[in-house]
Amino acid sequence: MSEKKDYSLLSGLTLAYVGDAIYEIYIRDFLIRSGQTKPNQMHRMATQYVSAKAQHYLIEEMIKENILTENEITVYKRGRNAKSHTSAKNTSVFVYRASTGFEALMGYLHLTDQKERLEELIKWSIKRIGEKNEK
Repeated sequence: MSEKKDYSLLSGLTLAYVGDAIYEIYIRDFLIRSGQTKPNQMHRMATQYVSAKAQHYLIEEMIKENILTENEITVYKRGRNAKSHTSAKNTSVFVYRASTGFEALMGYLHLTDQKERLEELIKWSIKRIGEKNEK
């Protein structure tokens, strides 16, 4: 029998590593379930949700709308403030770091088995990006 791990002790970058993959899977699942079947088109559409700019926008909106708990904000900040040895591609360091924080939050919720909360925030994110794209 294995001990329950305390995933809150993981680094922000480790949480972001997992969160990036988890969030991407949910977005791909959403796109396929909404009728998208062409890989090139799905990739372009997924970028609207998973790019650093999109994730920065989402986390800023979550904070502005006060939908995150204090603990979730702490996890986000740990990811945002982590010293990464990779550089931002096509975006500023500020946006890149915020997106790392967003991914860290997704990874934390996944690893701590907070599936309901994870899915609540992802559904909110999908809806918010959809609304933004309609403008």
